[in-house]
Amino acid sequence: MIIHHLPHQNNVQQIGYKLLSTLNFKGRKGEEVAKTLISACLWNDSVENKSRAYGVSPQTVRNYVEEQGVEVIQKLLESARKMSLKVLKGVREIDLSIDWTTKTWYGRPVGGLGSSEEGSSWNYATATTKCNGKVLLLAFVTQVNGMTKEEIVKVLVEQVVAMGFKIRLMTLDAGFYTIDVLNFVSQFKYIIGVPVGDVKVYQEFDGEYETNSKRHKRDEQVKFRLLVYSKEKVKRKRRSLVYFARATNLDLPKGEVLRLYNKVRGPIETSYRNVKAFLPFTSSTKFVFRTLVFVLAVAFYSLYTVFKGEVRREQFRLLLILLFSDDLFYLKDFLLKSIEPLINNIDLFSRR
Repeated sequence: MIIHHLPHQNNVQQIGYKLLSTLNFKGRKGEEVAKTLISACLWNDSVENKSRAYGVSPQTVRNYVEEQGVEVIQKLLESARKMSLKVLKGVREIDLSIDWTTKTWYGRPVGGLGSSEEGSSWNYATATTKCNGKVLLLAFVTQVNGMTKEEIVKVLVEQVVAMGFKIRLMTLDAGFYTIDVLNFVSQFKYIIGVPVGDVKVYQEFDGEYETNSKRHKRDEQVKFRLLVYSKEKVKRKRRSLVYFARATNLDLPKGEVLRLYNKVRGPIETSYRNVKAFLPFTSSTKFVFRTLVFVLAVAFYSLYTVFKGEVRREQFRLLLILLFSDDLFYLKDFLLKSIEPLINNIDLFSRR
């Protein structure tokens, strides 16, 4: 079987070298620690399990990350931004999508560091833009307890502006709907999702709306254009209307605003699914360790976007697995798991 349009071998090798150079842990076992982390991402496996393949103990990996992880995280994020800037060369104005994804870590919770009181579920917020069919990471922040939604948005926007971009349009998930966020983003053209239960408008609507928050004074309330639309939902053969709302300062037809929101914000959900496809598991409860493995998965996704259109995600993963030949021992099981759904479908079809 011939597979067309795969990336050149030299390009794949350069990716491998780039990953190892970015994960430049200092010390006698530094390279083994880096390969362990890369392998765990490629196989979507636990860091502790993969460490044995490279002759290091799980505790050694944890020690290296806890001591040098902050510096490595910054290098990984800078590498991801550079890859995005390369694709965006010559672009000055961008449409920006801000959202967060939640990762639940099982095991002993870490109090005070997660987005939940117990520290089991952590939120990672990103700012992305889409160019030439590629969803590109521009900014990243880990949410910790006590961090407001306004602070999250400000940190992300500051990172994007520092890269020299002008924000043409900003879209945000309904989770960011607060008065403070609305006040901040009003300096830009924006569309933000709004929980219908907060505005209590259960009909088609397009008009001015003013917030009525009990936590803010009268002169601190915000006015904006509110759009409410409905979609038909069928559940147990019963049809009902479900309402959705958007806040915006755009002076465009309602349908155009809703289309823009879906166009700009939609791709970020796909990017999160791809990031989590490279996210390894770990029993470590350390903040720096959990942040590093997530950022490493982000870096893998950013590398994948370079070849998007030439190769699919799982082909990209397999090419890198072949590059890191120490992991070929596991390749047979990986390939069998990959084709098992296809075998089952063929078997099911043949029985008809």
